[in-house]
This record gives sequence, structure tokens and C-alpha cells, in this order.
Amino acid sequence: MRIVDLIEKKREGGAHSREELQTLVGGYVRGEVPDYQVAAWLMTVCWRGMLPEEAATLTQVMAASGSQLDLSPIGRSVADKHSTGGVGDKTSLVVMPLVAACGVPVAKMSGRGLGFTGGTIDKLESFPGIRVDLDASAFVRQLGEVGMVITGQSVDLAPADGKLYALRDVTGTVPSLPLIASSIMSKKLAAGANVVLLDVKTGSGAFMRDRDSARELAQAMVGIGVAAGRRMAAVVSDMSQPLGRAVGNALEVAEALDTLEGHGPPELTEFAVELASIIVELASDDAPTAGAEDPRLAPAQAEQSGAASARGRVAEALRSGAALRAFRRMIEAQGGNPAAFDDRSRLPTARLRRPLLAETGGYVARLDALTIARAGILLGGGRERKGDPIDLSVGIVLLAKVGEQVQPGEPIAVLHANDEQRLAQAEGLLRSGLEIVATPVQPLPIILERLLTPAAPPPARAPLSGKRV
Repeated sequence: MRIVDLIEKKREGGAHSREELQTLVGGYVRGEVPDYQVAAWLMTVCWRGMLPEEAATLTQVMAASGSQLDLSPIGRSVADKHSTGGVGDKTSLVVMPLVAACGVPVAKMSGRGLGFTGGTIDKLESFPGIRVDLDASAFVRQLGEVGMVITGQSVDLAPADGKLYALRDVTGTVPSLPLIASSIMSKKLAAGANVVLLDVKTGSGAFMRDRDSARELAQAMVGIGVAAGRRMAAVVSDMSQPLGRAVGNALEVAEALDTLEGHGPPELTEFAVELASIIVELASDDAPTAGAEDPRLAPAQAEQSGAASARGRVAEALRSGAALRAFRRMIEAQGGNPAAFDDRSRLPTARLRRPLLAETGGYVARLDALTIARAGILLGGGRERKGDPIDLSVGIVLLAKVGEQVQPGEPIAVLHANDEQRLAQAEGLLRSGLEIVATPVQPLPIILERLLTPAAPPPARAPLSGKRV
């Protein structure tokens, strides 16, 4: 078949077969289909969208474009968690140990931070000596022996996604819902876990700024996972302000350790326990087969017996210290120095600390996540381009969050820096992202929506949106 015929078919609103997508994607990975034809096809997808089953097929074809991990030797359900990226999002460092301590193996291939979003791999490198480049055999072996593993994304997994994303990045075709969903889920499918929880962020510090688009993306990814036989769940969570109190790699690791010790920020603890409970329930032997129930978007409701049991197990893993011990075992297994578990000063530490004082008293009404992230980048804690060096020690610790009361002259945040000029610039930027008002403010909950069962598919001929997201 001719590639131009596939471009024209999608231009006219047609749906591709598996064979057609295999020809297009496989040919591109092998270098047989030129960039300009794939770029034209990507633009047609941006405008025309894809049917849900078509996006699911595209994802499976992309996942099959390279190596796929076989986790069946583990002999149990293996869980993975994915966040679409945010500010101060160290949730994986808390959720995964909680799940592992409940006897559910957890395996994650993660990325580095880029732009305003942080990366789990960067955070882990706060532990000196840690290996985050495990090959497939080491990945599976550690999963079996330790029950928990986090490493960098393997270039052998879903290579089609890497090529397609690079082309989307330079052709204005990144913001397409089916292409975003396929990109994320192709890597999840190739990584082998059969239980996947998605945390889709929305707000100023998220890729999906508006809630409707975040919900639509979550539904699309859940549908793709269900079509591939995975047990899926998703939450849509608020990222209008940073998650937790710490923003910055080593600072976030310290906060994650504090949380696993039982004295972290209450909002982060509750969020992590909720996500871990969803995963443990999904992975339980009596969890329903994906798609077995009538699919629906589940509202927040009173927990059913299975969920209550899962939450009890997670709460006990936190209370007993089992989750903290699980995290330590993973760090040690990957060659990291665990000294920071006992002494936080063993983490990378910035030379300068400066409090940001409230100019007026009142209630915090705004802590703009994107502005705070940019202040962290100014301090040296983030990267604008892949490969840029970052300073693991710098960042911001928030002493007040939205809804909390502050007094004039009281510290609202503390900036951690290693350069006076960067510190001054970041201080000014950080202040522009804060707002204090005279009347009490009710903050948004962190979890805005839950998709606890497969999301309802659109009508048979309704495509996943071709609109920009």
C-alpha cells in the first residue's frame, strides 16, 4: 500500500486498520517512510482525530516496534504508576514503596525532568552511586528479588514513540489527544506491567491546563490500556499549586522520606495513600477483569469493602515503616548510598538559604505552580533542553499553601541556592506567583476526579478529539 493513500484516507476522516498502521509506523522506524510523509499524516491526525479502537491499535503497534518486557516470571500482578508531570511531584517515591510493602511488585521506567516538570530519575540521583540505567535482565531480576525497581526509559522500548515524538516536536503536532495518549501508553504497554494507575495533572503547572482536556486524556489512556488487557485506573489531580511543600530534586527526596516516616505534609500523605490503595485494590486476586463491568466514570463515593481493605493494608505499611524499608531496599539494590534515610544532610545540600517574607497578612490565595517551577529552574534545578546539567541541591520549600493564614513578615517559603545572582532573580519571580488576600480561601482538593473503572467509550463513530489540547 502507498503511504500517500494512508495520508489521504485520514485526511478524509477514515480510520486505519492494524495492517495500515503497521505499514506506516514500521516503515518509519526502519527508515523506509520519509519524515515528510509521516509529518503530513501526523497533521491529519491532529485535525481529524482517531476512533478509540484506532488509537488503541496505534498504541499496540508502537509498543511492538521494539523490545517488550516479559514480567510473567514474577508470577504475580506487577503494577506501574504514571504521572503526566507536575511541580513538586515526588509521589512515585512514596506510592511505589507503599504498594511494594503490601506485597504487590512495582516496576517503573521513568524519565528525566524537562522544562517545568521534574523527573523521578533526577530525584533518585540524589542518592550517590545509584544506577538508573538497568538493562532488561537486571530490571526483571531486581523486581523478582526486591519487589520494586525504578530505572530510566530503555531506548529499546517503543522506539517508534521516540521517532514520532521527535517529529511531532518540530512539526507542531504535539498537542493531539490520540497522539499524546498513544505516546504515553505505548511505553507503559512495552514495560510489561499489567496493572497501571495514571495520574493526569491539570492546572497551571501541568501539561493539560484545563480539566476537561485532562479528563478526556485520562479516559483515552484508560481505554487504550483496557483494550490491551491491562487493569487500569486514573485520577485527574490538581496542579494549580505544587504538590507537597518541596520543589527541587534533593528537597523532594527528603520530603518523600519524611512522608514514609509518617511526618510528611498531610496533603501529600493522603494523596499517596489514596493512589497506593487504588493500585493495591486493582492488583488484588479478586480484582475484576478490566472491562468486565459496565464502564463509567466513577465519582468519589464511600469505599467498598475491597477498597477499604486495600486502604487498611496501605495505612499499615506506612504506620509500621514497612514502606520506608521497601524504599531503602530498592536504593541499596541499585547501588545507592542509603545514608540519607538516617541523616538528611547526606543529600545534596545548597550553600545559601533565604526566606521569602510575607509583605502583608492574610490568607494565601494563589501559589502559581508554573511560576514556582520557573523560579526553581532559575536556581538551577531544572533543564530547558535534554542533556542540560542540573543542580540537585537547589529549590524551594513552601511554608504556607493555598488557604493557610500568614502574618506580616512571616516566612512563606525558603529558597535554597548556590548562586547569589540566581537567588535574587528567583526571589523576585517567586513573589510574583504568590497572592495573599484578607478573607479565608478554600483550596481545591488534590484529586478532582477518579476513573476507577474503564472510562465509557465514545459512540462508535465518534473520534478521539482532533482539537488541540
